[in-house]
Amino acid sequence: MEDNWFTVTQLDHATFGISEYGHWEKVHSYLLLGKDKAALIDTGLGIDNMKKITDQLTSLPVMVLTTHVHWDHIGSHGEYGDIFVHEQEEDWLVNGIKGLPIDQIRKDVARDITLPVPASFNPEMYTPYQGKPAGTLKDGDTINLGDRELTIYHTPGHSPGHIAVFDVKNGFLFSGDLIYDETPVYAFFPSTSPEDLVRSLERMTNLNGVKRIYGGHNSLGLDPDILEDVRGLVSYLKEHNLIVFGTGVHRFNRISVQF
Repeated sequence: MEDNWFTVTQLDHATFGISEYGHWEKVHSYLLLGKDKAALIDTGLGIDNMKKITDQLTSLPVMVLTTHVHWDHIGSHGEYGDIFVHEQEEDWLVNGIKGLPIDQIRKDVARDITLPVPASFNPEMYTPYQGKPAGTLKDGDTINLGDRELTIYHTPGHSPGHIAVFDVKNGFLFSGDLIYDETPVYAFFPSTSPEDLVRSLERMTNLNGVKRIYGGHNSLGLDPDILEDVRGLVSYLKEHNLIVFGTGVHRFNRISVQF
């Protein structure tokens, strides 16, 4: 599929990555097709309208699963009616992201763009989505798309209501901003928690059946052996008493965090 802003990658016969490589965040969203409905994991930056892409990929009803309520993952939420978010971030979705001034958001959305943006994009007027979700999620919830079951894991740290989504049948772990490579996973804002992040990372290393990890940024798809790097990082952080705000960037092979 050709598009000036989005890059669509078919990951298997019923799974698509929708990437925004023209922005420094290199954000990925994911469309998962079932027999009865589809799940869209996050909706990107909001620089362009993601619904024009998902409309071309499926005629199934689409439910949006929000990994977390940060501006770079809820950009096209307003184009969809069936939005779900973890119960601890429902307030953020309705009333706005805590502790992040709009001027900073607009500065971040506008910088380091390397592809032409649509005429509709005006960073000076950019405002993150706010609205009431169709429902909330909690740890252990299961979502059946029809021959495709998703399990919700509450993985706080980067944000209080962050979730990971596990596609049980295929072994795909959609990790949001919990596991990705190249740049650090951030947990240094007041709304973050280094302790929770490390617990969430450790929990994912104990998840059975993971065959591929799809994060919210950078490389599109990681082999499950990256979980060995996660284990190493967790051990290092614990051993050196580094799981506190202000200790900086910590790296173990392909994985890094910033506290």
